[in-house]
Amino acid sequence: MSKWTIGIIGGSGLYAIEGLQNAQWRRVETPWGEPSDELLFGSIGDVDLVFLPRHGRGHRISPSELNFRANIDALKRSGVTDILAISSIGSLQEQYEPGKFVIVDQFIDRTVARASSFFGTGMVAHVSMAEPVCPRLSGFAAEAVAAAGGKVAKGCTYVAMEGPQFSSRAESLLYRQWGADVIGMTAMPEAKLAREAEIPYALIGMVTDYDCWRTSEAHVEVSEVIKQMQANGDTARKTVAAFVAALPERREASPLDTVLDHALITAPEARDPALLAKLDKIMARVLGR
Repeated sequence: MSKWTIGIIGGSGLYAIEGLQNAQWRRVETPWGEPSDELLFGSIGDVDLVFLPRHGRGHRISPSELNFRANIDALKRSGVTDILAISSIGSLQEQYEPGKFVIVDQFIDRTVARASSFFGTGMVAHVSMAEPVCPRLSGFAAEAVAAAGGKVAKGCTYVAMEGPQFSSRAESLLYRQWGADVIGMTAMPEAKLAREAEIPYALIGMVTDYDCWRTSEAHVEVSEVIKQMQANGDTARKTVAAFVAALPERREASPLDTVLDHALITAPEARDPALLAKLDKIMARVLGR
Protein backbone atom coordinates (compact mmCIF):
# COMPACT_ATOMS: atom_id res chain seq x y z
CA MET A 1 0.00 0.00 0.00
CA SER A 2 2.00 3.00 -1.24
CA LYS A 3 -0.66 5.64 -1.94
CA TRP A 4 -2.24 7.87 0.68
CA THR A 5 -6.02 8.14 0.88
CA ILE A 6 -6.77 10.40 3.80
CA GLY A 7 -10.08 10.31 5.62
CA ILE A 8 -10.92 13.63 7.27
CA ILE A 9 -13.52 13.48 10.02
CA GLY A 10 -14.66 17.03 10.66
CA GLY A 11 -16.34 17.82 13.93
CA SER A 12 -17.69 21.06 15.33
CA GLY A 13 -15.91 23.87 13.50
CA LEU A 14 -14.90 22.00 10.35
CA TYR A 15 -17.72 21.21 7.96
CA ALA A 16 -15.98 21.33 4.57
CA ILE A 17 -12.61 20.98 2.86
CA GLU A 18 -11.37 23.90 0.80
CA GLY A 19 -9.42 23.40 -2.40
CA LEU A 20 -10.80 19.92 -3.00
CA GLN A 21 -10.56 19.00 -6.67
CA ASN A 22 -13.18 16.89 -8.46
CA ALA A 23 -15.32 17.05 -5.34
CA GLN A 24 -18.33 14.76 -5.28
CA TRP A 25 -20.71 13.78 -2.48
CA ARG A 26 -21.55 10.06 -2.48
CA ARG A 27 -23.74 7.88 -0.32
CA VAL A 28 -21.88 4.90 1.14
CA GLU A 29 -23.92 1.99 2.49
CA THR A 30 -22.67 -0.09 5.39
CA PRO A 31 -23.95 -3.19 7.22
CA TRP A 32 -23.91 -1.12 10.41
CA GLY A 33 -26.50 1.37 9.25
CA GLU A 34 -26.27 4.89 7.89
CA PRO A 35 -23.17 7.03 8.44
CA SER A 36 -23.63 10.61 9.58
CA ASP A 37 -23.94 11.91 6.02
CA GLU A 38 -22.81 11.34 2.49
CA LEU A 39 -19.04 11.34 2.09
CA LEU A 40 -17.24 13.99 0.06
CA PHE A 41 -14.66 12.49 -2.31
CA GLY A 42 -11.97 14.51 -4.03
CA SER A 43 -8.26 15.20 -4.14
CA ILE A 44 -5.68 17.82 -3.32
CA GLY A 45 -2.77 17.39 -5.67
CA ASP A 46 -1.89 13.70 -5.82
CA VAL A 47 -3.55 12.84 -2.50
CA ASP A 48 -7.08 11.43 -2.45
CA LEU A 49 -9.32 12.64 0.36
CA VAL A 50 -12.61 11.45 1.77
CA PHE A 51 -14.38 13.92 4.05
CA LEU A 52 -17.07 12.95 6.55
CA PRO A 53 -18.92 15.63 8.56
CA ARG A 54 -19.12 13.82 11.89
CA HIS A 55 -22.41 15.36 12.99
CA GLY A 56 -23.85 15.59 9.47
CA ARG A 57 -24.16 18.77 7.47
CA GLY A 58 -25.92 21.36 9.59
CA HIS A 59 -24.73 19.61 12.78
CA ARG A 60 -27.86 17.44 13.00
CA ILE A 61 -26.69 14.51 15.13
CA SER A 62 -25.97 14.55 18.86
CA PRO A 63 -22.70 12.94 20.05
CA SER A 64 -24.50 10.06 21.80
CA GLU A 65 -26.53 9.31 18.67
CA LEU A 66 -23.66 9.16 16.19
CA ASN A 67 -23.33 5.84 14.38
CA PHE A 68 -19.59 5.53 14.90
CA ARG A 69 -19.40 2.02 13.46
CA ALA A 70 -21.10 3.08 10.24
CA ASN A 71 -18.83 6.12 9.97
CA ILE A 72 -15.60 4.14 10.27
CA ASP A 73 -16.87 1.29 8.10
CA ALA A 74 -17.88 3.78 5.39
CA LEU A 75 -14.38 5.26 5.39
CA LYS A 76 -12.85 1.79 5.21
CA ARG A 77 -15.12 0.90 2.28
CA SER A 78 -14.03 4.10 0.58
CA GLY A 79 -10.40 3.00 0.54
CA VAL A 80 -9.17 5.30 3.32
CA THR A 81 -5.67 4.40 4.52
CA ASP A 82 -5.37 6.92 7.37
CA ILE A 83 -7.75 9.14 9.36
CA LEU A 84 -7.19 12.70 10.54
CA ALA A 85 -9.95 13.66 12.96
CA ILE A 86 -10.57 17.28 13.92
CA SER A 87 -12.77 18.20 16.89
CA SER A 88 -13.65 21.12 19.10
CA ILE A 89 -12.76 20.49 22.73
CA GLY A 90 -12.73 22.07 26.17
CA SER A 91 -9.52 22.72 28.12
CA LEU A 92 -8.83 21.30 31.56
CA GLN A 93 -5.46 23.03 31.96
CA GLU A 94 -4.51 26.70 32.07
CA GLN A 95 -1.88 26.44 29.35
CA TYR A 96 -4.37 25.19 26.73
CA GLU A 97 -6.25 28.42 26.18
CA PRO A 98 -9.16 28.90 23.76
CA GLY A 99 -7.83 29.18 20.24
CA LYS A 100 -4.98 26.73 20.84
CA PHE A 101 -4.73 23.44 18.97
CA VAL A 102 -3.66 20.22 20.66
CA ILE A 103 -2.45 16.89 19.33
CA VAL A 104 -4.03 14.13 21.42
CA ASP A 105 -1.98 11.04 22.26
CA GLN A 106 -4.02 9.40 25.06
CA PHE A 107 -7.68 8.94 25.97
CA ILE A 108 -9.78 8.31 29.06
CA ASP A 109 -13.07 6.85 27.88
CA ARG A 110 -16.06 7.86 30.01
CA THR A 111 -18.72 7.13 27.39
CA VAL A 112 -21.40 4.62 28.38
CA ALA A 113 -24.16 4.54 25.75
CA ARG A 114 -22.31 3.74 22.52
CA ALA A 115 -21.49 0.59 20.60
CA SER A 116 -17.71 0.55 20.93
CA SER A 117 -16.62 -2.44 18.84
CA PHE A 118 -17.23 -4.09 15.50
CA PHE A 119 -16.61 -7.44 17.18
CA GLY A 120 -18.72 -9.48 19.58
CA THR A 121 -20.19 -12.90 20.26
CA GLY A 122 -19.29 -15.17 17.35
CA MET A 123 -16.19 -13.19 16.39
CA VAL A 124 -14.20 -11.87 19.32
CA ALA A 125 -11.17 -9.61 18.95
CA HIS A 126 -9.07 -7.62 21.40
CA VAL A 127 -6.97 -4.86 19.84
CA SER A 128 -4.35 -3.03 21.85
CA MET A 129 -5.15 0.59 22.71
CA ALA A 130 -2.02 1.21 24.79
CA GLU A 131 -0.90 3.77 22.21
CA PRO A 132 -4.27 4.80 20.75
CA VAL A 133 -3.14 7.17 18.00
CA CYS A 134 -0.70 6.92 15.13
CA PRO A 135 2.57 8.72 16.01
CA ARG A 136 3.43 9.26 12.35
CA LEU A 137 0.14 11.00 11.57
CA SER A 138 0.24 12.94 14.83
CA GLY A 139 3.65 14.29 13.93
CA PHE A 140 2.43 15.40 10.52
CA ALA A 141 -0.62 16.98 12.16
CA ALA A 142 1.44 19.02 14.64
CA GLU A 143 3.65 20.33 11.85
CA ALA A 144 0.59 21.20 9.77
CA VAL A 145 -1.00 23.28 12.54
CA ALA A 146 2.23 25.22 12.95
CA ALA A 147 2.50 25.72 9.17
CA ALA A 148 -1.07 27.06 9.20
CA GLY A 149 -0.13 29.66 11.79
CA GLY A 150 -1.80 27.99 14.75
CA LYS A 151 -0.51 27.52 18.29
CA VAL A 152 -0.08 23.81 18.92
CA ALA A 153 0.66 21.57 21.90
CA LYS A 154 1.55 17.89 21.68
CA GLY A 155 1.10 14.91 23.98
CA CYS A 156 -2.33 15.70 25.45
CA THR A 157 -4.75 13.38 27.24
CA TYR A 158 -8.40 13.62 26.17
CA VAL A 159 -11.35 12.69 28.38
CA ALA A 160 -14.25 11.44 26.27
CA MET A 161 -17.52 12.16 28.08
CA GLU A 162 -20.96 10.94 27.09
CA GLY A 163 -22.77 14.27 26.81
CA PRO A 164 -24.66 15.91 25.30
CA GLN A 165 -24.66 17.99 28.49
CA PHE A 166 -21.45 19.70 29.53
CA SER A 167 -19.63 18.61 32.70
CA SER A 168 -20.56 19.47 36.26
CA ARG A 169 -17.87 21.47 38.06
CA ALA A 170 -17.13 18.46 40.29
CA GLU A 171 -16.53 16.30 37.21
CA SER A 172 -14.33 18.93 35.61
CA LEU A 173 -12.21 19.20 38.76
CA LEU A 174 -12.00 15.40 39.00
CA TYR A 175 -10.71 15.09 35.44
CA ARG A 176 -8.02 17.66 36.24
CA GLN A 177 -6.96 15.55 39.23
CA TRP A 178 -6.66 12.56 36.89
CA GLY A 179 -4.14 14.51 34.82
CA ALA A 180 -6.40 14.97 31.80
CA ASP A 181 -5.70 17.95 29.56
CA VAL A 182 -8.79 18.36 27.37
CA ILE A 183 -12.37 17.11 27.19
CA GLY A 184 -14.74 16.25 24.36
CA MET A 185 -17.65 14.04 23.37
CA THR A 186 -16.71 12.31 20.11
CA ALA A 187 -13.22 10.78 20.08
CA MET A 188 -14.50 7.59 21.67
CA PRO A 189 -15.30 5.06 20.39
CA GLU A 190 -14.15 6.63 17.10
CA ALA A 191 -10.46 5.97 17.81
CA LYS A 192 -11.16 2.42 19.04
CA LEU A 193 -13.12 1.55 15.91
CA ALA A 194 -10.45 3.01 13.64
CA ARG A 195 -7.93 0.74 15.35
CA GLU A 196 -10.17 -2.31 14.84
CA ALA A 197 -10.53 -1.34 11.18
CA GLU A 198 -6.73 -1.19 10.87
CA ILE A 199 -6.78 2.51 9.96
CA PRO A 200 -4.11 4.69 11.61
CA TYR A 201 -5.81 7.59 13.42
CA ALA A 202 -4.72 11.01 14.69
CA LEU A 203 -6.75 13.71 16.43
CA ILE A 204 -6.36 17.47 16.35
CA GLY A 205 -8.36 19.18 19.07
CA MET A 206 -9.37 22.82 18.73
CA VAL A 207 -9.81 24.43 22.17
CA THR A 208 -12.99 26.51 22.45
CA ASP A 209 -13.35 27.02 26.23
CA TYR A 210 -12.09 26.19 29.71
CA ASP A 211 -14.92 23.77 30.54
CA CYS A 212 -16.24 24.81 34.01
CA TRP A 213 -13.38 24.19 36.44
CA ARG A 214 -12.41 27.87 36.59
CA THR A 215 -14.62 29.33 39.31
CA SER A 216 -13.62 32.87 38.39
CA GLU A 217 -15.27 32.61 34.97
CA ALA A 218 -18.77 32.02 33.67
CA HIS A 219 -19.49 28.39 32.87
CA VAL A 220 -19.33 27.21 29.28
CA GLU A 221 -22.23 28.13 26.99
CA VAL A 222 -22.86 27.02 23.41
CA SER A 223 -22.96 30.61 22.14
CA GLU A 224 -19.39 31.22 23.32
CA VAL A 225 -18.23 27.86 21.98
CA ILE A 226 -19.64 28.70 18.54
CA LYS A 227 -17.77 32.03 18.46
CA GLN A 228 -14.47 30.31 19.18
CA MET A 229 -15.26 27.50 16.73
CA GLN A 230 -15.69 30.03 13.98
CA ALA A 231 -12.41 31.66 14.92
CA ASN A 232 -10.66 28.26 14.86
CA GLY A 233 -12.25 27.19 11.57
CA ASP A 234 -9.97 29.12 9.21
CA THR A 235 -6.84 27.70 10.83
CA ALA A 236 -8.36 24.21 10.74
CA ARG A 237 -8.98 24.45 6.99
CA LYS A 238 -5.44 25.71 6.40
CA THR A 239 -4.15 22.88 8.58
CA VAL A 240 -5.79 20.25 6.38
CA ALA A 241 -4.17 21.76 3.29
CA ALA A 242 -0.77 21.91 4.99
CA PHE A 243 -1.14 18.34 6.26
CA VAL A 244 -1.84 16.99 2.79
CA ALA A 245 0.91 19.04 1.17
CA ALA A 246 3.54 17.74 3.59
CA LEU A 247 2.77 14.02 3.25
CA PRO A 248 5.62 11.94 1.81
CA GLU A 249 5.02 10.93 -1.78
CA ARG A 250 4.98 7.27 -0.83
CA ARG A 251 3.00 5.86 2.07
CA GLU A 252 5.20 3.37 3.90
CA ALA A 253 3.44 0.54 5.72
CA SER A 254 2.42 1.15 9.34
CA PRO A 255 2.32 -1.48 12.11
CA LEU A 256 -1.29 -0.36 12.61
CA ASP A 257 -2.18 -1.70 9.16
CA THR A 258 -2.09 -5.27 10.52
CA VAL A 259 -3.26 -5.10 14.16
CA LEU A 260 -5.90 -7.80 13.64
CA ASP A 261 -3.11 -10.34 13.14
CA HIS A 262 -2.63 -10.20 16.91
CA ALA A 263 -6.23 -9.55 17.99
CA LEU A 264 -8.54 -12.30 16.73
CA ILE A 265 -9.29 -15.00 19.29
CA THR A 266 -12.39 -16.91 18.12
CA ALA A 267 -11.51 -20.23 16.46
CA PRO A 268 -12.37 -20.31 12.73
CA GLU A 269 -14.89 -23.13 13.20
CA ALA A 270 -16.69 -21.16 15.93
CA ARG A 271 -17.09 -17.91 14.00
CA ASP A 272 -20.59 -16.63 13.32
CA PRO A 273 -21.19 -16.34 9.55
CA ALA A 274 -23.71 -13.54 10.02
CA LEU A 275 -21.24 -11.40 11.97
CA LEU A 276 -18.46 -12.24 9.53
CA ALA A 277 -20.70 -10.96 6.74
CA LYS A 278 -20.99 -7.61 8.53
CA LEU A 279 -17.23 -7.60 9.01
CA ASP A 280 -16.58 -8.17 5.32
CA LYS A 281 -14.63 -4.95 4.85
CA ILE A 282 -13.19 -4.62 8.36
CA MET A 283 -11.70 -8.12 8.16
CA ALA A 284 -11.15 -8.27 4.41
CA ARG A 285 -7.36 -8.44 4.69
CA VAL A 286 -7.24 -11.25 7.26
CA LEU A 287 -10.00 -13.17 5.50
CA GLY A 288 -8.14 -12.93 2.21
CA ARG A 289 -10.95 -11.08 0.44
